[in-house]
Amino acid sequence: MKSAAMPKLSAASAMGLALAATIGAICLPAAPALAGTASVEPEDSDVAPLPMPKPSWFYIQRGFVQAGTGVYDSATGKYLAQVETPVLGDLAIDPAGKHYYVAESVWTRRLHGKRQDFISIYDSTGLKLEGDLDIPGRMLVGGRLHNFIVSDDGKTGYVYNFNPVSSVNVIDLAKRKFVKTFELPGCADIVTYPGVGLAALCSDGSIASINLKGAKEEITRTEPFFNATNDPIFDNYAYDKSKAQMTMLTYTGLVYTAKLGAKPEVSTPFSIQEAAGIRKGDTKPLEVNWFPGGGQPLALHYASNHMFVLMHAGEFWSHKAGATEIWDLDVTAHKVVKRLSVSGEPNSIQVTQEAKPHLIVAGDDEVVQVIDPATGEVKSRIKDAGTGPIQIAE
Repeated sequence: MKSAAMPKLSAASAMGLALAATIGAICLPAAPALAGTASVEPEDSDVAPLPMPKPSWFYIQRGFVQAGTGVYDSATGKYLAQVETPVLGDLAIDPAGKHYYVAESVWTRRLHGKRQDFISIYDSTGLKLEGDLDIPGRMLVGGRLHNFIVSDDGKTGYVYNFNPVSSVNVIDLAKRKFVKTFELPGCADIVTYPGVGLAALCSDGSIASINLKGAKEEITRTEPFFNATNDPIFDNYAYDKSKAQMTMLTYTGLVYTAKLGAKPEVSTPFSIQEAAGIRKGDTKPLEVNWFPGGGQPLALHYASNHMFVLMHAGEFWSHKAGATEIWDLDVTAHKVVKRLSVSGEPNSIQVTQEAKPHLIVAGDDEVVQVIDPATGEVKSRIKDAGTGPIQIAE
């Protein structure tokens, strides 16, 4: 007797059976686990505390598109943290390294409504908001290093204001309260003046000394030494607190120093171009030369008194142009000792105050370069870091 023939399977049916068998084989070992109870350990979130600010650290504002100030280590090129600073906010760093202070402004209806100006206070290790205090106003101009400063002992903050006239708000940071406002007609770009109070650059070409030791502030001025109309000084000038000395640069490339004291002493200027062995910069139209430029065009290494300047080839009044070279100027010797090529046309520069410093430059592409000033070697290239300004803890 013949057995019945098995029906032939189509190719599609055969593939279906094979797939079912495969799925079954995969699923079977997992079946017993379905009967049990899953055991998942809850994850505990934590925050890695930051150490106290180090000499190799730098702080860079993200720019007008993204708020915040990034904290990086120039020794490693590593990102460390972010301080919450808004667009057009000003960051001040506690000299003792315990706090970050942020001067900021908001409106109750985001872009309109009642304006509120205040100082936010963050601890430096956990970046926790410890509180804020109201101030009557502040200058809404970004990219300035000298809008918000802290006294050398860390007890007092000074916020530049322009509402309705130029003035300075005084804040007691120890007691966390607003103290007073005093007018500072025609002056801006404030720095601390040890033992006296403050100093500032003025539109008439002078330096103002503000004595805050008495019940009422006393303001005296030097004789005008530069022409703010024909050849202005870059407002992000360098200031060495230990020497109480300002180092300034004009749009044409003149270098001034001013030693603060009972009567500030302003040096005779010299040309950075002549210090490099080329023709002095001037204001003539269509005259191409090497000129300084950028929003933060210079940085001073205090111990060596070497100033690093962003330079570009162009005409006078091209002071916002990005750099193609960095000039290493020995301010004491009046000599450019090195010219370094730089990519990316940076318009902000800073230098760490280490024995072997690092240069930090940034441009509109938000790429930060960490450079060895001795060799010109790019040690780190950090994308999406920010445009500046760039600060260091002092």
